[in-house]
Amino acid sequence: MSRVAAQLKSMTEPDEIEIETEETAIVTEGEEPVVEAEAEAEAEAAEGATADEAAADEAASAEIVDAGLHLRMVEALLFAAAEPLDEDTLKSRLPKEADLPTLLADLQKAYEPRGVNLVKVSGKWAMRTASDLAFLLRKETVEQRRLSRAGIETLAILAYHQPVTRAEIEEIRGVGVSKGTLDLLLEIGWVRPRGRRKTPGRPVTYGTTEAFLQHFGMDRVGDLPGMDELKAAGLLDSSVPAGFAMPSPSDQLSPDEDPLDEADLAELLAPSADDEA
Repeated sequence: MSRVAAQLKSMTEPDEIEIETEETAIVTEGEEPVVEAEAEAEAEAAEGATADEAAADEAASAEIVDAGLHLRMVEALLFAAAEPLDEDTLKSRLPKEADLPTLLADLQKAYEPRGVNLVKVSGKWAMRTASDLAFLLRKETVEQRRLSRAGIETLAILAYHQPVTRAEIEEIRGVGVSKGTLDLLLEIGWVRPRGRRKTPGRPVTYGTTEAFLQHFGMDRVGDLPGMDELKAAGLLDSSVPAGFAMPSPSDQLSPDEDPLDEADLAELLAPSADDEA
């Protein structure tokens, strides 16, 4: 009986093993499709993420290109403008999506270290030379100013009759001398206050300067044209009154003249309240 049981047992064991093996194979074969599906899902998700990233990068690149183009457009408008431009004018020339405040801020920062700066003037934008380089564009020119007839007459009387006071000039001319006429001669630098007459009121006397001699090519006031030269030039009537004599100008203080001190000069040459206004 035991032998029969043993034989039966030995006959049944391989079948169990085969069955277990088959079950194992069935389970293993059943798992392979699940793993493949998961791998495919992961691959598709990765591809989708990559596509999204590529799309995002492309959109960002497009935005950068647009911003660069808009910046160049603003720069061109400001550079070519004959006068400062307000933001409304700039917006009307730019695409609707352009961010003008950001563009202006970026452009202003870009030009900050350069020789030309973007500045806002009275609410408008313009290109201006950098303030620290303004000296390069400064140009000094000689302003041509013609003397009036009254100025020429006053200068001639003053040159030939120096030292002379304002009252003496008016007496010779026969008309009053306006303050502006004498001030203009002082401003040009051809006339200077030189002293005070030793008479009541101590009026100021005037004379010519070194600049006057240089301009007219003379070494001293004694080189002023004489009577014959003035007649030859047609500046003096050929038939002069009897007893007429040419004055003898001098750039030295006369006996009846006191020199001016520094306080007198400062007071005489200081601008008046009317001039400052």
